[in-house]
Amino acid sequence: MINHSRPSLEKEDIQAVTEVLRSGQVVEGPYVERFENGMAALLGLRGGVALSSGTAALELALRALEVGPGDEVILPSYVCAAPWLATVRVGAKPLLVDIELESYAIDPHEVQKVISSRTKAIIVPHLFGLPADISELQASGIPMIEDCAQTLGATVTGHQVGTAGKIAVCSFYATKLLCTGEGGMLLSNDETVLERARSLREYDEEPCLNPASFNHKLTDLQASLGLSQLERFQSFLNRRATIAAYYDKILGERDLVRPIVPEGRTHIFYRYVIRVPQLRHKKGAMKDLLVRLEHRGIQCRQPVFRALHRYLELEGFPVTEEASETAISIPLYPSLTDEEVERIAHAVYEELT
Repeated sequence: MINHSRPSLEKEDIQAVTEVLRSGQVVEGPYVERFENGMAALLGLRGGVALSSGTAALELALRALEVGPGDEVILPSYVCAAPWLATVRVGAKPLLVDIELESYAIDPHEVQKVISSRTKAIIVPHLFGLPADISELQASGIPMIEDCAQTLGATVTGHQVGTAGKIAVCSFYATKLLCTGEGGMLLSNDETVLERARSLREYDEEPCLNPASFNHKLTDLQASLGLSQLERFQSFLNRRATIAAYYDKILGERDLVRPIVPEGRTHIFYRYVIRVPQLRHKKGAMKDLLVRLEHRGIQCRQPVFRALHRYLELEGFPVTEEASETAISIPLYPSLTDEEVERIAHAVYEELT
């Protein structure tokens, strides 16, 4: 079986983690600080605050912006549960909006419809490796939290994704673009935001108690793995691009919609997501296709397990419904061999004939 996702771990990673184990300094320490500095340098931002997960980073971002009860946060329905959970945990009200079908990104026109005087933040997930077009959202003046968990390293008009909003957040889960096992980070150019975030993360020996503080730190053990991966990050992106180009070549003749790369943006292919329009309104067709591929040893997935509006039993969201019924993610990660890539591409080609 070729898994849908798999970490890219090499001997350098094992050596890095072993070095920290031998030092005896396994909790938060100098490696975490080095990792924060390395990530900030990658994005060209002032600083970072490392955390135990991307979800914790989202929650800390909202708290650093002083979002709380009575406030509203806009986010797309077509995303994992983390942005919704973070919003609810700070006591704010999540407002869900629809997406643009070609990019799977939050639709700025839908955002404009729900902005009010209570809107305190917009969470913008950059999905599957392609940055969202946020030029219209910037004009609103509402602080944006860019979720770069799936698009780290991509660019918009030559600028790193995550540098246009007030805050960028990353995830370093095992199968993300680079991994620390579990982990996340908040990054910003705003020193006030960074200081507030550090204070909320590091409540020990603070002059007063803050009930919003929490203990979701990253460890030196995890950060050493992140630093090792960061050194090879560009090679990861190069391998992803090579695999995506092969998929484009083989699947170009099939009746499906392949990933787009709009002018001025780069795609780093965290996921290779195709849309199969003929699956729409055919009950069980998506499940049948995934089962057939799994029987051939290819584990594919729907790229978003369940849209948020479906969890909440809300009506509407036609574009998200279209994506939910027709989008499929096929395996793409650096540790795939050429033989596995060929096998995946031809299996998908044949099942869609």
